Amino acid sequence: MLEVSTPMGAKVLERFPAGAPRGSWPAEEYAARRRADGEPAKVVMDLKSDAFLVVVPGRDRDEN
Repeated sequence: MLEVSTPMGAKVLERFPAGAPRGSWPAEEYAARRRADGEPAKVVMDLKSDAFLVVVPGRDRDEN
């Protein structure tokens, strides 16, 4: 699993190319599976990289 922190504090779990034939569907399906597992995943669009990102809110530094 790919995990990258973003400047907004969200953690990127997975990236899906926006130009794929199915568009955002793979990202939405992946996020739905993560939500079913209890993780607050959502899909956002990264315009710079032209990709859909599945992200979860980052934890506060005090929680680490």
